[in-house]
Amino acid sequence: MIPIDDITGLVLAGGRGSRMGGVDKGLQNHQGMPLALHALLRLGLQVGQVMVNANRNLGAYESLGAPVWPDAVPDYPGPLAGFLAGLEHCETPYMVTVPCDSPRFPLDLVPRLAQVLVDHGAQIAMAVTLDETGERQRQPVFCLMHTDVLGSLVQFIRGGQRRIDRWTDAQRCVEVLFEDSPAFFNANTLQDLRQLDA
Repeated sequence: MIPIDDITGLVLAGGRGSRMGGVDKGLQNHQGMPLALHALLRLGLQVGQVMVNANRNLGAYESLGAPVWPDAVPDYPGPLAGFLAGLEHCETPYMVTVPCDSPRFPLDLVPRLAQVLVDHGAQIAMAVTLDETGERQRQPVFCLMHTDVLGSLVQFIRGGQRRIDRWTDAQRCVEVLFEDSPAFFNANTLQDLRQLDA
């Protein structure tokens, strides 16, 4: 297994929040705390250290008690820019990412990803769930990676590419099945957030 201190956790909170009316999703209240703090606390139990990728309200994110790194690439190009910001500041051999809007992800997310990554000699381990019809559904922002993927990610983004799966498919990537798909529910809209609160 990978020692817990060899893994840094990154909470991705750098998006536009367009489907939530442009608000900063990670700072929306859920059960008395910002969504991003739920993710930080849950992830902090599973890794050696944590950090946040955010592009707005940096002071508010810093007050959550973790280093905050904005995208190095302009114009909100998506989660891969968050991956890049995290990898550029990661001081451990491994980094794991989670989004700020999924406060119920599994408490054993990281060890399960780590076990399969090691077993398969992979560079990236990505969570996968099953939808209502039993089809596999990738959860690409729930991802454990070796930091040696940084060079390929820089080239990929420099080439104008943005899609996570296109990049991960070009690496040694292994999928890890999680049966508890509701744990990966994410609040993309205000209605989703109300559903979470309920």
